[in-house]
Amino acid sequence: MTNAQPNTATPATPQKILSKDIHAKWEKISDTEASAMKAKSDLVSQVQSKYSLSQEQAQKDVNIWANGRDF
Repeated sequence: MTNAQPNTATPATPQKILSKDIHAKWEKISDTEASAMKAKSDLVSQVQSKYSLSQEQAQKDVNIWANGRDF
């Protein structure tokens, strides 16, 4: 017999992205800017602009970071 607790977390449930998560990864994006984002494309635009990246590189960086997360 074990005292294991049932697993109530659903692994397939994406984690909600919070503005503090975005700011923790990209310090140049303020919490206010991050909280105004409605879609991943908004984040890609901000990363591209704030870090002087190509659209392709910003998209790649955001996709890698956002894997398993949901806006």
